[in-house]
Amino acid sequence: MEAVIDVQGVEKMYRRRVHALRGVDLRVGSGEIFGLLGPNGAGKSTLVKVLLTVIRATKCQGTLLGSKVGDKGVLSQVGYLPEHHNFPKYLTSKQLLRHFGAMSGVGRAERNRKADELLEVVGMKDWANAKLGSYSKGMRQRVGLAQALMNDPKLVILDEPTDGVDPIGRKDIREVLLRLKDEGRTVFLNSHLLSELEMVCDRVAIMVHGLVRQQGTIEELTDGQSGFAVRALEPISDELRETISKRLSGIDPIKTSDPSELVFATSDADAVQPAIDVLRSSGVTIRQFGFRRPSLEELFVKAVQEHPDGARPGAQRKGGRS
Repeated sequence: MEAVIDVQGVEKMYRRRVHALRGVDLRVGSGEIFGLLGPNGAGKSTLVKVLLTVIRATKCQGTLLGSKVGDKGVLSQVGYLPEHHNFPKYLTSKQLLRHFGAMSGVGRAERNRKADELLEVVGMKDWANAKLGSYSKGMRQRVGLAQALMNDPKLVILDEPTDGVDPIGRKDIREVLLRLKDEGRTVFLNSHLLSELEMVCDRVAIMVHGLVRQQGTIEELTDGQSGFAVRALEPISDELRETISKRLSGIDPIKTSDPSELVFATSDADAVQPAIDVLRSSGVTIRQFGFRRPSLEELFVKAVQEHPDGARPGAQRKGGRS
């Protein structure tokens, strides 16, 4: 897959020895929706600012849209929505989009046409001539997304695009993102709403303490952690667990914090039936049975808990480069 973002060893050291980025490796393929997630202070926004030449990295190797990171000429092909944008409140949304189109070198007739078109796409057509000062936060986010598309970008970078947006608005924005993907554009998302990322992203990266700890598809990141789960009404004794382990020899159990749950690393439901037989014959009531895959939130929490002090891991990614 052709890389739209491909960077290695990105470091950013601020004064007073604040190490915001500690050697980030990241690869985003053409035409995919890629999610970057991490706790506050992880370095996500710093990385974006390095890519967009807003700040200069202490160390950086790699490319953005085929050009060396730092080449401002390629930025005309990038659309960007920052997290804390502050558009002039006295402008209407149509005026704002025309203004950004002019700054991006879009011709007058084209930017007028695109302003109307994009406001309809993000569901703001009826508010086109209302001043931004009268908008809710969610409405401003919608207009911000339209602004990021005015220059017909190949790469769209969105920082918390659904922040402050109601559930209907989030659904609408997801549909816009999938439409961008269908058009062959690449979308790079920063977001704290993990469920939103899980619904639209082809691949994700988890950043903690200035390092990408994991990177890949959800399937790659959950490899070895997914399987059939059996949940009982009461805790399952160690004796029963040992008996079941013997009956299911060759199928690895997956460690879980729930004492009433057994999880086995297999996608074959028939292979887990002996565990159910043992539990039922012992009088244990089964309340749930089915395939379980860790959610993106679980992966995120685990990554943060495993690296509380920011120590550099032996490997930054699971799932590898693709």
